[in-house]
Amino acid sequence: MISVVEINSNTKDFISITKFTPEATNNKSIIISSATGVLQNYYSKFAIYFCDLGFSVYTFDYSGIGKSMNKPIKKNTSNLSDWAKNQGAVIGYAKKQNPTHKFILITHSIGGQLIGLNAKTLDLDAIITIASQTGYWKLFKGFNCFKMFVFWYVLIPLLTPIFGYFPAKFLGLFENLPKQVVYQWRNWGKHPNYFLNEYNKTDLFFGKINCPTLVLSFSKDDFAPKETVDWLAQLFTSTTVDRRHIANKPHVGHFGFFRESFKTSMWHLTVDWINANV
Repeated sequence: MISVVEINSNTKDFISITKFTPEATNNKSIIISSATGVLQNYYSKFAIYFCDLGFSVYTFDYSGIGKSMNKPIKKNTSNLSDWAKNQGAVIGYAKKQNPTHKFILITHSIGGQLIGLNAKTLDLDAIITIASQTGYWKLFKGFNCFKMFVFWYVLIPLLTPIFGYFPAKFLGLFENLPKQVVYQWRNWGKHPNYFLNEYNKTDLFFGKINCPTLVLSFSKDDFAPKETVDWLAQLFTSTTVDRRHIANKPHVGHFGFFRESFKTSMWHLTVDWINANV
């Protein structure tokens, strides 16, 4: 059964959650935390696959995106710290719904970065990050390095004041983003220490997480090359990280993992890992 609810996310706005409820539960729940500007619908087939296996699955849109756009985007004041609160609110909601379950957070791209700003991640039983990385532009190579430089230093500061938000759709990228989200994101991306330029490492939660953690990256990923994912993975200092770089599937890239064509190879890998670790 698929249902949609709105909850207070501990910010100024409500966020929209889609819950996938199995006919017979295996007493495990999965929360999927999206990439920047990617709607929760993108993960629906992945969610249904796990729901059919007995998992309760939760997807959601961050504030100012998709079904969580409660006001005109120009008036949305959310930043990435608020998005981390969104992530935490969904974890809290899922735990209230299923208090006896084991809980797995699966993140895509920036979803894995928000882990460090979200105290609720300490309540999890397992974490899987998919292409979650630092966005520091100098860790990218060749033309991708140039593209990241242009993104942080040209596109965001030039276009955001003109539109009142970042017009990602106009550029053929992803969903439009609230201005405070991209301004904070840009400040991270300009610095070698990324978000550690804004936050002290001891104030973040990466080093306090002790649940099993699987970190995946893929070859031919222009948005999360191996070195950038390694950077984020090394912040998990209190747990043993199962770090896997998958180099023999070039068509996975940054977004392919959640496509149904990778059900047999990629999705089954995560099922096996969850069954072995949770």
